[in-house]
Amino acid sequence: MAPGTFLGEFELVVLLAVMQLGDDAHAINLRDHIERRAERKVTRGALYATLERLERKGFLEWELDETTPGRGGMPRRRFFVTPEGIQAVRTSQTMIARLSEGLEEALG
Repeated sequence: MAPGTFLGEFELVVLLAVMQLGDDAHAINLRDHIERRAERKVTRGALYATLERLERKGFLEWELDETTPGRGGMPRRRFFVTPEGIQAVRTSQTMIARLSEGLEEALG
C-alpha cells in the first residue's frame, strides 16, 4: 500500500461491516451492525465521513439500489469493498497480528 493509505480503527470496522453485510450494506444497516457487533455508538456524521474517506482512498465504492416506499422514491446507496480495500483489510490484520505476537500473557 502507498504511504498514507493505512486504515484507521473505524475505517477497518466499517470495511469489515460492509464485507459482512454484503448486498445489505446500506448506511443505516452499517450503523446498526457496527453498534450491535462492535458495541460502539456510531454517529451518522462519523459514518458518512468515513464512507467518503474510504471511497477517496479507493477502498470502497457504491451503487444505487432499489428505493423503498418509506424513502419517498429516493434510491439507497449500497456499498461494497474494492479489491484494494480487501488488501487494506488484510494488511491491517497482518500488522495487528504481528504486533500482538508475544503479548498473549499481557492481553489475557
